[in-house]
Amino acid sequence: MRARILIAVGVLLAAAGVLWTLQGLGVVGGSVMSGNTTWAVIGPIVVIVALVLVFIGVRGLRGSSKASGE
Repeated sequence: MRARILIAVGVLLAAAGVLWTLQGLGVVGGSVMSGNTTWAVIGPIVVIVALVLVFIGVRGLRGSSKASGE
């Protein structure tokens, strides 16, 4: 259960990080974050953290399936 939550949170964070990056680069407009380079830096950092969470979640799923004999 915990692994699935980590994967879900990681996917949501990755989507937010990509959006923030695109807004910071000025690709996506309509926000106070648009064209602000701070978000072009924060976005990729959030994506990296999200990928780590997904990786940990996937490892947890693999470990739990081995432990249960599936």
